[in-house]
Amino acid sequence: MDTSNYLKDNIRTVPDWPAPGVQFRDITPLLQDPRVFRVLIDAFVHRYMTPELRPTVVAGLDARGFIIGSVVAYELGLGFVPIRKKGKLPFTTVEETYELEYGSATVELHTDAVKAGDRVLLIDDLIATGGTMMAGARLLEKLGATVMEGAAIVDLPELGGSARLKASGLPLFTLVNFAGH
Repeated sequence: MDTSNYLKDNIRTVPDWPAPGVQFRDITPLLQDPRVFRVLIDAFVHRYMTPELRPTVVAGLDARGFIIGSVVAYELGLGFVPIRKKGKLPFTTVEETYELEYGSATVELHTDAVKAGDRVLLIDDLIATGGTMMAGARLLEKLGATVMEGAAIVDLPELGGSARLKASGLPLFTLVNFAGH
């Protein structure tokens, strides 16, 4: 079984959402079917069980990165760190603001979420412009951690995010590529 095509076949495309001309890649069908969900999680877990790619902690980006990241962390026997939208964390935080197509957004991380020397796997559901993952990586690095790899289910390379992340020096792993679709 080709994992990438199997997963791609289970991602729903919603045309013209949230705006006309946008082809929204909906990952919720991947989560709804227990067999598909296991294939998805196992693809990440098997990669990061490898000693040279094994992180010491997994961080997930708000909100769908929480779903994948927490399960991957659990399966690897690691802790999980949520990177949240501004104003959602109750303890002392560091924050990073990044640009969106129309405006900006800010993400936060607890100051004690990671420590210097941690090797962090940073997970989200999808790479579009790369802004959220870039901001998450900067937050983790502010606290002295090393983001050993960024990972996502879907790459939308036409939006430039994966190229931008790789150009910044962040290794990137994605399972499904929607180039030219």
